[in-house]
Parts: sequence; structure tokens; C-alpha cells
Amino acid sequence: MLPNADAAVQAVYNSDWDRIVATLIRSFGDFDVAEEAAQEAFAAAVDQWPEAGVPDSPPAWIIQTARHKAIDRIRRQTRFKEKVESYAASGLIRTSEEPNYDPSEIADDRLRLIFTCCHPALALEAQVALTLRTLGGLETDEIARAFLVPPATMAQRLVRAKRKIRDAGIPYSVPDTNDMPARLDAVLTVIYLIFNEGYAPTQGGKPVRADLCVEAIRLGRLLRNLMAPQPPSEATALVALMLLHDSRREARLDETGDLIVLEEQDRSRWDQRQIDEALPLVDEALGSEAGPFAVQAAISAEHCRAKRAQDTNWPQIVRLYDLLERVQPSPIVSLNRAVAVAMADGFQSGLALIDVLAATAELDGYHLLHAARADLLRRLGSNVKAAQSYGRALALVTNDSERRFLERRLREVQPSVG
Repeated sequence: MLPNADAAVQAVYNSDWDRIVATLIRSFGDFDVAEEAAQEAFAAAVDQWPEAGVPDSPPAWIIQTARHKAIDRIRRQTRFKEKVESYAASGLIRTSEEPNYDPSEIADDRLRLIFTCCHPALALEAQVALTLRTLGGLETDEIARAFLVPPATMAQRLVRAKRKIRDAGIPYSVPDTNDMPARLDAVLTVIYLIFNEGYAPTQGGKPVRADLCVEAIRLGRLLRNLMAPQPPSEATALVALMLLHDSRREARLDETGDLIVLEEQDRSRWDQRQIDEALPLVDEALGSEAGPFAVQAAISAEHCRAKRAQDTNWPQIVRLYDLLERVQPSPIVSLNRAVAVAMADGFQSGLALIDVLAATAELDGYHLLHAARADLLRRLGSNVKAAQSYGRALALVTNDSERRFLERRLREVQPSVG
């Protein structure tokens, strides 16, 4: 048995799964055929490479083997003749026996695949699942675990998404100039949703899903690189934003795995390498008309530039939230701005803004509104009212780690409750 064959198979799977699947989807026009053929080709590599040796171009070997597997699969189907004729007429099936692994061609295929997975005709949860499956190489049960749904439910989402692409004739292509802004927004939203589910899971016991954070950053970098030499500023900004948030990952948890708020984190544990990578990207993204991700990245950059919590430039953060309210107005942005105002101008000023938001009832079901209100009341010494708001937040929170944090805060104010 030749050494390192298994390692070579794993390496090409980790680095080239999305490239290979993207090329096969272009060749056969079918997600299922492409994925199944790729899986069979990797299985063949596991069997053959230990004895035959690792080929000179492992990805080319996998692609060529997968093409043969796909054609064999079609050949076994009852309508083989009609399908082959239609594929041949479209020029999709290549009859050459030579490996086809043109890196520039595959880059284009991956870009097409990103925009296909994130087509606005698909439901958002389907976009997320399909992106993780085809571009991340995650198995259905892994995606199901990440989003706390049964594997059968996630499998159905994937089936429906692929069927929708096929039946609706969604093109496997990069959108033209007129359609690009809306489609790019969908792609960026999906990638950021994946990151957020890793950084602040909505449910379950884990405070951080590092694997999802890493995968989202990889997808963001991939998108930005594929759109070089002039990637859209929002694609650059999203990569910067995720790097800055993720740089604080190790400092967000204590020894027991519970959350530590930003103000109390040990900043020496922040990943300075990621911060150094991200800060020039923030400047680059702000060089043109700033979009929502660019402004959010600039806010995060202000936190990461401060060596101590008390050094944070809160007035600048308030100004950035003013800008964010103009480019992407939402109650949650207004809530975050209110917290920044509290830190810049005094707790009472921030509390007044939060009370205005609470009066509209738009965020009444959002636990962080009540948690932020409780925190400001605690700082002001209004423990009875703080306890009431902590209780409301606890009734709404779904993440176990956040729940434990809120319970600790509630215990801090309860002794003074008469």
C-alpha cells in the first residue's frame, strides 16, 4: 500500500469538493447526479489510490471518474437513450477521456453555483441548506444538526430546493449587471446567516458553533476571490465583519463555556491576526459608497481597535449607527444605536431611547430588547425594574448559554428586590 493515499483523498475532498460538484453540475445539469457521482468517485479513490498511487492531478482524476460514474448511472436508466441524446445535443457531456481541470473554468463554475444556490426564488432556509451542502460539502445530517432540525426535514428542504431549480428552470449562471445587486444581496445574506447561526446560535446549548463560523468565512472569501479583481465592496465588508466578530471567539466564553459580554472580555485573547487582516478590508469597503455590511464592519472595527473597554470610541460608534439607520433602517439597528448612546451619553439617555422602542411593541418578542433594558436599569440601580425586564428576557430566550447569563444577572439584582 502506498503511503498518504487516504490523506490525499481527504485533502482533495476538503479543498476541492465544491469545485468538483460545480463542474459536474455544469456538465450534467442535475444537482443529484453531480453529488452522487462525486461521492462515488471519492469512494473509488479510497479503493484505488492506496494500490495504484495518488494521481498527478487528484481533482482531475475525481472529475473524470465522476463523469464516468454519472454516465454509467444514466446508462442504467430506462430512458438512457433519450437522456444521452439530449445531453449530447446540449454539448454537456464531453466524450474526451483526458482529464478536464481548468482552474479558471472551475472558478466560473463555483461562482455560478453560489448564485444558483442563493437564487431568490428559493426559500431562505433552502438557500442556506443548499449552499452548505454543495459548496461546503456538509452531509445532510450535519446541516440538520447545525440548525436543530431532524435529518428528514433537512433532506426534504434539499429535495425541494433542487426540484425548484429544475422545474422552474433556474439558470446555472452568474446574473447579468441588472440583476446582480439583488442576487448578490441574497448570497451575502445567506453567508452571514450561516455565520450568525455559528456565532450566536438561536437555540440549543452551544454558545458558539465554530465550524459554521469557519465555513461562512471560507464562503465569504471564496465569493470575494471569485469576483476579483474588483469584488463588490459589500462582499469585502462581509469578510471583514465576520473576521472581526470571529476574532473574539476565544474570549467570549469562560472556563465553564458560558458567555462573557464584550465589555468584560480579556482582549489579549482576541485573535490579532484576524483583526490585522480585517481592518484594511474595512477601509477598502468604506472607500466607496458604504453599504450595511461596510458600516457594521466599521462598528466592529472600533471595538477591535480599543485595547481596553474604556478606550472604546462610543461617539464614533453612535455616528456609525446613525449612518446604518439611514442605509438599513430597522428596529434592531435602532436598539443597538440606543445601547451605543447609553455608553456615549449616559445610561439614562440610552434607556429613554429603548423605552420609545418598547412602546411600539415591534420588538416585544425580541429577548435582547428586554435584556438591554434590564442591563441599563441595573447600571442605574433600578433593581426592581431590572428584575422585571430580565424575567421578560428569560421568557423569550431560546439559547441555553444566553439563558444562564441572564439568570446570573437576575440573581445579581434580586437581593435588593423588596
